[in-house]
Amino acid sequence: MSATLAGIRQAVIESVQAIAPEADFAALDPRRPFREELDIDSFDFLNVLIELHARLGVEIPEADYGKVGTLEALLGYLAARLDAH
Repeated sequence: MSATLAGIRQAVIESVQAIAPEADFAALDPRRPFREELDIDSFDFLNVLIELHARLGVEIPEADYGKVGTLEALLGYLAARLDAH
């Protein structure tokens, strides 16, 4: 599956908003840990990953959670798996 970076970013935003509707993406620093930036706990983080899997079809194994700690890292991870252009 091929996807655009903008499409992946939109899927991430929608996934987070489904779990944490109060999340403020306008104030988010994409290089800081986004769990802290969005004030979501580990359970919410897991639910965001489940929501992303439903939207994009990309499963992020627990061993890779450390690789997707920032918005920038998550977008890169998803783009690599979706062969984004």
